[in-house]
Amino acid sequence: KKALVLDLSCRRREPGGPFFVVTDRWQKFTELEVSEASLSSLAALCDEFLVHAVDVEGKQSGIETELVEQLARWSPIQVTYAGGVRSLDDLELVQTLSAGRVDVTVGSALDLFGGALPFSEALRWHKRQ
Repeated sequence: KKALVLDLSCRRREPGGPFFVVTDRWQKFTELEVSEASLSSLAALCDEFLVHAVDVEGKQSGIETELVEQLARWSPIQVTYAGGVRSLDDLELVQTLSAGRVDVTVGSALDLFGGALPFSEALRWHKRQ
């Protein structure tokens, strides 16, 4: 359990529906719904969650706001959200929606990976937190 991070890549089966954990390159839906009960149960087995919002991952199209809010309410342990970040505004939005309870990771939006968000700006933002 100690130092184990559990990756819960998830997506919706239908628009507006709940998020379900997906496997096999994010193509196969499991029956595990991301919920308060499932997060509570899984928290006993790990130290932290990393939750990928698959439908926005790598697209720099904005974050899944509902998922961020749910993670803030439901996760009993440290949780990091990944997916859709395109700017510092999205970093701020995660902080606001989660009241600081959800961390966020940035990937393809960073200039290091060909995106428009300068790493130096993201680093400055992080240091201000």
